[in-house]
Amino acid sequence: MPKRSEEMLMDLWMSLLLVWITCVPCVSVTPIIGQSKSTQTGGSAVVASGLGEGQRLLSRAKRGWVWNQMFVLEEFSGPDPILVGRLHTDLDVGNKNIKYVLAGEGAGTIFAINELTGDIHAMKRLDREEKAEYTLTAQVVNADTDEPLEPPSEFIIKVQDINDNPPQFIEGPYRASVPEMSAVGTPVTRVTATDADDPVYGNSAKLVYSILEGQPYFSVDPNSATIKIALHGMDREMREEYLVVIQAKDMGGHMGGLSGTTTVTVTLTDINDNPPKFSKSLYEFVIPEDLPIEKMGGKVKANDRDIGENAKSTYSIIEGDEQGMFIITTDSQTQEGILRLKKPLDYESKRAYTLKVEATNIRSEPNSGVPFKDTATVKIVVEDSDEPPVFSKPMYLLEVDENASINTVIGTVNARDPDSTGSLVRYFIDRHTDLERQFNINVDNGKITLAKPLDRETDMWHNITVTATEVHNCKKAIVAIRVMDINDNAPEFATEYEAFLCENGKPGQVIQTVSAVDKDDPIQGHYFDYRLVPEMLNNPNFTIKNNQDNSISVLAKHDTFRRQKQEMYFLPIIVTDNGNPPMSSTNTLTIRVCGCSKDGIVQSCNVEAYVLPIGLSMGALIAILACIILLLVIVVLFVTLRRHKNEPLIIKDDEDVRENIIRYDDEGGGEEDTEAFDIATLQNPDGINGYLPRKDIKPDLQFMPRAGQHSGPNGVDVDEFINVRLHEADNDPTAPPYDSIQIYGYEGRGSIAGSLSSLETASSDSDQNYDYLREWGPRFRRLGELYSVGESDRET
Repeated sequence: MPKRSEEMLMDLWMSLLLVWITCVPCVSVTPIIGQSKSTQTGGSAVVASGLGEGQRLLSRAKRGWVWNQMFVLEEFSGPDPILVGRLHTDLDVGNKNIKYVLAGEGAGTIFAINELTGDIHAMKRLDREEKAEYTLTAQVVNADTDEPLEPPSEFIIKVQDINDNPPQFIEGPYRASVPEMSAVGTPVTRVTATDADDPVYGNSAKLVYSILEGQPYFSVDPNSATIKIALHGMDREMREEYLVVIQAKDMGGHMGGLSGTTTVTVTLTDINDNPPKFSKSLYEFVIPEDLPIEKMGGKVKANDRDIGENAKSTYSIIEGDEQGMFIITTDSQTQEGILRLKKPLDYESKRAYTLKVEATNIRSEPNSGVPFKDTATVKIVVEDSDEPPVFSKPMYLLEVDENASINTVIGTVNARDPDSTGSLVRYFIDRHTDLERQFNINVDNGKITLAKPLDRETDMWHNITVTATEVHNCKKAIVAIRVMDINDNAPEFATEYEAFLCENGKPGQVIQTVSAVDKDDPIQGHYFDYRLVPEMLNNPNFTIKNNQDNSISVLAKHDTFRRQKQEMYFLPIIVTDNGNPPMSSTNTLTIRVCGCSKDGIVQSCNVEAYVLPIGLSMGALIAILACIILLLVIVVLFVTLRRHKNEPLIIKDDEDVRENIIRYDDEGGGEEDTEAFDIATLQNPDGINGYLPRKDIKPDLQFMPRAGQHSGPNGVDVDEFINVRLHEADNDPTAPPYDSIQIYGYEGRGSIAGSLSSLETASSDSDQNYDYLREWGPRFRRLGELYSVGESDRET
């Protein structure tokens, strides 16, 4: 049988023995007669028996429960439930009808009790790591009535630990770093394992650490699990990373214990323990002499086995560059030394250079504090190249008078070939800089001549580019030509002046200050002379005064200027400069005579404004004009009203009775509204050629008059006639866009009485008989009476 199994069996037997010892009853309970009341005090009970009133018998009895903590072995499995312990009371004498009752954590599920014997069994496998102890309550009750015979008491069942959990490294796997070349015993890192077993019972949780992989480089402390350096001179450049396997074993590391492992990746960090080293001791470069400034001429490289900042180096030239022709810089990406030109090379002056270059670590050596260095030799051979011509000046400044004649030599440019061959140089003007071909150049000697006349006032400067070429190369130079001024422009007024003169001004008042300008140079250095033209020297109205600042003031000689006499004056002034020869021009000053306020503020310069009444302002004149217009309007309205009142409103008796009919059912203005309709429609039903123009509106479009509707000899039906006229009114484009009364001149069919119109009467009034009107009904009775009376009157 393995050693581990023997140890587990021994632990089991010891637990069972301990349970049996603690559960054996040691005292019995004294019988109690009658009802008693037990009070628990410490480890005994006091019983009182009622014998009679006033009498009490007290007796002390020890408790029948005797136990300690019970233990059950975890993870125990077998065919039958495991016996945890036995409860027994001295009330159980064999013939007593009692029952044991168990309550509390796990009662009935995890733990079961025999009601008769008090044996407690564990029904399931228990795990101490899940729950280490259970608190239960035991009580003895009557088997028949379930009445308690003893008060309940608590006890604890503890799960006894076995070594069933291996150590675990919760935070693994681990990574650690340590500087290279560290001394033996230098701590690297510390690892920690945990064990879920009971740390206070046995050695199940006592861990011991050991190293399974990683020797001889590292070691581990068996108790603290600290990993340390175990080998001297560990070099990162030889090996940078190590894998270490650490084991943790419980049971104090003895045989039978459980174990767990983890890995630790240890990286050696770099220190500056390696100097830079040039890959070659001699570098040779061929550089053309026309290589531009700051361009690269070659590369050197010093290798360093270190990494990071420890591998960075700076380069410098320590010998061979006394003239400062070169500079060397460090490429931050490749750590190479870049050799560049600081000054242009010249093959003709020096054809080779020998330099000594040094590479120095940025960081110092760990122990000495002196940085590592290395040197190399660089030989540079200058290669000849065909160089372009070189001008004697980078820029030429020439001057020429603006009145210079054609083919005048303005100046000369000079260039030479720097090569040893000394090729012939020819000169040309870049016509993109001389579009108007103002200048020419001699291709052989570089003399610049004038090709067209110059005007300084148009162009003061001419910047042209001259190209000097030889066999394979060319070079350009800028030539600035300044046109020198001559006095060829006359001075003139600085602006077009227009002066205003007040009528109420005083003699000697300044009318206008006049200044002049001259296009010639110098702009600020001219002196101008002003004078009136000879015919104006005795001018009775104006004079001029020199202000001593190249300007003059025009003054009035009297105060009798009037606009009605002369509104405008013209004063010619001659302006002369001080050039050689002097130039002059005549300029005319316009002077207007204006009306001014008392303060000399110009108000009006028009002649017609002079005839306005003195003392009246423009607002007063407008008010007077408005009043006159209002009076005229009132007069016109009054005359119109008088004319309407003189018109007769009553028609004479001898007029046609039909023309006296006034219709009041139209929408017009009543009796005096003569524009609403035309009463003559009753006399002419068909209108004038069938077309009757409307007087109340003015149509936008003119249409041909519509044809009149003529009735037959016997007439037509009134309903049909009205419908026809209604249709014509609806489609009449000249009709107003609102409802209006349509007047129809049709009187219907002819009656037996005939027409009442005089147009239809064939006989005279004396022959007409109106007696039939009385037979037409009540509506015509009054009319019949009127005509009958009139006839009788005439007869009498």
